[in-house]
Amino acid sequence: MRRIDVIGVGLGIFAAGGIAYWLLQNTGLDSATAGIWTQAILVSGLIGWLLTYLLRALSHKMTYAQQLQNYQDAVLQKRLEALTPDELARIKAEIASEKHDRNQGSNVGTQADESH
Repeated sequence: MRRIDVIGVGLGIFAAGGIAYWLLQNTGLDSATAGIWTQAILVSGLIGWLLTYLLRALSHKMTYAQQLQNYQDAVLQKRLEALTPDELARIKAEIASEKHDRNQGSNVGTQADESH
């Protein structure tokens, strides 16, 4: 977000508060009650925005996290394309061997549990 966008959002929220205050006063509320309700509305909006921000941050759905993931994927793809066929075959064999070892290890644990 650019600096001018942040200023625009700030002015928009300020204007929304003023409009809410004016509307509440025109519906018959006195100025103190209208001010309290305006503050409650603005604080509720702030808390709602904060919760959505935290949800995006904790689930890594933010722009930076997505850009970082795209960059890492591109680097890995470039490295993969640079491998010779022999190196690629060797890596695939290592992966298959590790998967096989992992599966054997999980089977051993289940067999030991069944014997008790």
